[in-house]
Amino acid sequence: MNIKQFVKENRNDWKQLEQLVDTFSKHRSHLSKNDINSFDLLYQKAAQNLSFSQTYFQNEEVTAYLNGLVSKSHNILYKDQVSSFKQIYHFLSSKFIRLLLEQWKFIIIAMCLFTFGGLASFFSVYEDPLHIYSILPADMVQSVDPDRLGSNEHSANDASLMSASIMTNNIQVAVLAFAGGITFGLLTFYLLIYNGILVGALAALFWHYDKTYEFWAYIVPHGMIELTAIFIAGGAGLLMGYKLFVPGNFSRIYQLKEQAKRSVQLLLGTIPLFVLAGVIEGFITPAKISLEAKYLVAIITVVGLILYMVIGKVLSEKRTRLNLDS
Repeated sequence: MNIKQFVKENRNDWKQLEQLVDTFSKHRSHLSKNDINSFDLLYQKAAQNLSFSQTYFQNEEVTAYLNGLVSKSHNILYKDQVSSFKQIYHFLSSKFIRLLLEQWKFIIIAMCLFTFGGLASFFSVYEDPLHIYSILPADMVQSVDPDRLGSNEHSANDASLMSASIMTNNIQVAVLAFAGGITFGLLTFYLLIYNGILVGALAALFWHYDKTYEFWAYIVPHGMIELTAIFIAGGAGLLMGYKLFVPGNFSRIYQLKEQAKRSVQLLLGTIPLFVLAGVIEGFITPAKISLEAKYLVAIITVVGLILYMVIGKVLSEKRTRLNLDS
């Protein structure tokens, strides 16, 4: 059996199960015995389909779809009333990580687009510092004075203003990047390159003033987390755009609906990252500590992100196995 036959033979059952999951979620107390029996039978069949799909179509979209459908059905079937805190913990410790792992290629692409824009503008301003006026907004250029960065009197205030400007811009970029997927990813593509251009131009300007070490010391402590959040949102937008271009065995309307749900969840998952970045920016960036200490904070944030991903992956795989064994 090929994948088209597999989807065709089981599509109606999956749609019925989706409808029952939605009904169970909204009107659990008004269900008939027939509804409950149908739900149980369709859930068991979907679990069998998932097992088959994982064996023969491991890297296909239908496997990810069935995994989500079976997980939602399992949660409905064995649902206990849990606190909001537990729901948030489950999302951040498992579901968010699973969503990231499913689209890691698009996150890498988002990072590459940002890097490409950054390198292009860096070498442009490196060749001629006056190019910065044609790249950066006028208010940003006027608010940045490389000669004052690192001075005892003004460094904290200048760095704080510069970082706040960049952080505000990055949050806006993250929101627009994921929403840009509806434009077949074209807006997301543009935003990632353009914002890489902004950072690259600033880096080149500080290079000319021999302030590169100071510049990155004020950027990377919170910037590593902020950029990670942007790449996640950008990856979600690019994935949505790709699915609209290449919908596979599903309609574009279905892909838009499903990928929009995924993108919103991914965007929600980046909120703690921006909050953490804001805390670092408010207390570490302007702090009168050595530049080396600020770089150390950046290293700690990177290590923390890696550990979060690794531990989350383990927890997600463990929960998936428990769901399948239930």
